[in-house]
Amino acid sequence: MMIVEAKGLLFDSDGVLISSIASVNRCWRRWAAHYGVAVAADYEIAHGTRAMEIMKTLRPDFTPAQAAEGLRLIEDMEIEDVADLKVLPGVRELLGSLPPERWTIVTSATRRLLVGRLKAAELPSPDKLIAGDDVVNGKPNPEPYIKGAGLLGFAPSECVVVEDAPSGVGAGRAAGSRVLGVLGTHKAEELYAAGADWVVGSLTDVTARLANDWLALEFEQVGV
Repeated sequence: MMIVEAKGLLFDSDGVLISSIASVNRCWRRWAAHYGVAVAADYEIAHGTRAMEIMKTLRPDFTPAQAAEGLRLIEDMEIEDVADLKVLPGVRELLGSLPPERWTIVTSATRRLLVGRLKAAELPSPDKLIAGDDVVNGKPNPEPYIKGAGLLGFAPSECVVVEDAPSGVGAGRAAGSRVLGVLGTHKAEELYAAGADWVVGSLTDVTARLANDWLALEFEQVGV
């Protein structure tokens, strides 16, 4: 068992707290078909990537006005498509054990989409969070996690990032945080290769308690 101390926890959302991968892929295929993209039927997104970056790869020819319309359309689609959205194992228990001022969410999703998903999943929404539209540079750039740590009032080095995707792991490491990888969308070796300090099977394997003004995280890590 590992015991790791941190001042704060910075959670990615999709793939860590909730799973909406099926919805995301469905919506982007519908979006791509709507805009006449040739690969629409088989398209799968690069997990952990902001919508604006995905859109640029599919329709790099869009004008600013078309891009704004396209972003609004995919956001509307994903907010409405929550039928198979699910909360991942251990999430409710772990979040319920944390002081609210010691954790936040740092996601590539837009703020409107994240709030909609949290509401549909009946999960708590932090008072302050970092969404994809709150940063200039998305993951794997460190900006999102640097800002996330700042929201909590801590240095990135005092925080543990919880991520499921290599791009997010890289963002956390580049920010100066330690990173706990969670299996689900990627294999343990991929997360370790991206720079994860530890990997767990799910958040069911993680417990947290407040000890001397630090969060003490206890978990059994998965090897490569």
